[in-house]
Amino acid sequence: MDVLPRLLYHRIRVTPLVERVIEARVHGRYLVRRASGAEAAGLVVGFHGYAEDAAIHLDALSAIPDIDSWLIVSVQALHPFYTRDQTVVANWMTRQDREHAIVDNVDYVGRVLEAVHAEHGARRPLVFAGFSQGGAMAYRAAARYPSDALIVLASDVPPDVLAATRVSLPPVLVGRGVNDRWYTAAKHAADLEALRAAGVVVESCVFDGGHEWGEPFYTAAARHLREVLAPT
Repeated sequence: MDVLPRLLYHRIRVTPLVERVIEARVHGRYLVRRASGAEAAGLVVGFHGYAEDAAIHLDALSAIPDIDSWLIVSVQALHPFYTRDQTVVANWMTRQDREHAIVDNVDYVGRVLEAVHAEHGARRPLVFAGFSQGGAMAYRAAARYPSDALIVLASDVPPDVLAATRVSLPPVLVGRGVNDRWYTAAKHAADLEALRAAGVVVESCVFDGGHEWGEPFYTAAARHLREVLAPT
């Protein structure tokens, strides 16, 4: 009775396994909320967290005070999946083939920017924003595409951004809830130190809350946007 399982196990071990990666074309989706005026004051492009979608993030961005004059774009991650209640959500990447996913995602952001500019004309000022896993995307987008500000909540700086020969980021607002068990106080402090050491202008907002949006952070984000529009 034991002969067959042992033979199969032996066969699996000796059979060579070859892994390949191939580029595939996929379609992404993004949501746009038009500015209240005839012409947008600027463009905010945001990235949602793990197991969220573009609509959830658009609602969060829309709650920032005085953001009505901005064109808001909420980008949905390229990897959708179902929750247990069959809601469609998405995530940006996993540890598998992470380097390829980073390249794909950054290229995806560029395509969204081109499409938004072609349809709406909005280009600058440009602000990237991200929550949780989407915060890493916001950092990567700001490191790749010229922008005027960066708003990040509950997310650490991706090591690939800090590993660049020259860290080129706009002024950054970094937020954290004091009860956030994922984005800890130690991670937050390390990020602030690393960003400042790289010459990035950083503002920190720590508020009473968890891994979530909080009113103090909304207020800080609104101030961050006003500073972008302030005459120099």
